[in-house]
Amino acid sequence: MNISVKTASHTYEVVIGHHILAQAFANYKQLFDKADQIIVLTDKHVWQAQEKYFTESSFFAFKTFIMPAGESCKSFANYEAVQTFLLEQQCTRKSLVIAFGGGAVGDLTGFVAATYMRGIPFIQVPTTILAHDSAVGGKTAINHTLGKNMIGAFYQPQAVLYDTALLTSLPTREVLSGMAEVIKHAMIADTQWLEEILQGNVTQLPQELLAQYLALGVRVKANIVEQDETEQSVRKYLNLGHTYGHAIEAAAGYGRLAHGEAVMIGLVYCLLLSERYGQITRNFTKRFLHFAVANGYPFAAVNDYSFDELTTYLVKDKKAEYGELQFVLLKAIGEPFVQKIELAVCQEVDKELRSLLAEVVL
Repeated sequence: MNISVKTASHTYEVVIGHHILAQAFANYKQLFDKADQIIVLTDKHVWQAQEKYFTESSFFAFKTFIMPAGESCKSFANYEAVQTFLLEQQCTRKSLVIAFGGGAVGDLTGFVAATYMRGIPFIQVPTTILAHDSAVGGKTAINHTLGKNMIGAFYQPQAVLYDTALLTSLPTREVLSGMAEVIKHAMIADTQWLEEILQGNVTQLPQELLAQYLALGVRVKANIVEQDETEQSVRKYLNLGHTYGHAIEAAAGYGRLAHGEAVMIGLVYCLLLSERYGQITRNFTKRFLHFAVANGYPFAAVNDYSFDELTTYLVKDKKAEYGELQFVLLKAIGEPFVQKIELAVCQEVDKELRSLLAEVVL
């Protein structure tokens, strides 16, 4: 299936299907043919598992740069190494870069493409569930020791080619991480869809149902990005669960807690805030937490860090304005809004979260 993403700067297609990579590449033959060089940026784990499939699906010649796996590839050092490689290969503005990997590979590749010679075209070929979110919408970034995704650009790909055959060998932890973003999309968009998810096991979805959920998530994101490409208004809704989640992820050290694991913790935190500022009930929050725990999401990490430790990262959140924290909350499922929250209230809700976890989980 094809889903159009129409932004002010560029319109492109998200192509989703099973074993469609060769055909998807063929459909973009004109784009490949006019590139003077094609560079594939990937990580060592993805390339080890999928080199044969990618190569057999490709009709074009390409060079490969293999990066560290996970968030390590989003370092300044790796960013410089990739730029050096492109310069050494004498890439030009007519060169094409392909991001072949998960969210971290896509983020890094997009930022490289946005900044090499002030911008060259790139294609996203996601290999994880998480990347159904990160590959769409044009957010690119690398990490700083003081904050996640702090250095980046809005830069749209030429296409997103999403072959679900690449997902079949994902470890359970990667499935959980990716499904957290699927759940987030359901929470901001569709009560019925969320209810369906809450009644199942997210690590045991049939292939067709997973593809359906991924397409629904892409449509939610595409609709929001079309309205607000550079996160001035409604695009902030896509950050549900991310403010507190990013703080936990950063405190843990990038890579120790998977992004989706941190987001799931952040979603529970936002539900508690939404009890105060919206119409979410404690019964629903507890039900959601029980679902998350039953599916294997780790919440013990919350107790590894004091609120004071998390504050360092909360106040650096990109959504903060004029020193005030801004959280995406839910008036109800499918009705997100942005709320300014004082740090003292954040601390109170942090205590609530720890108390709830002690009651339900630990």
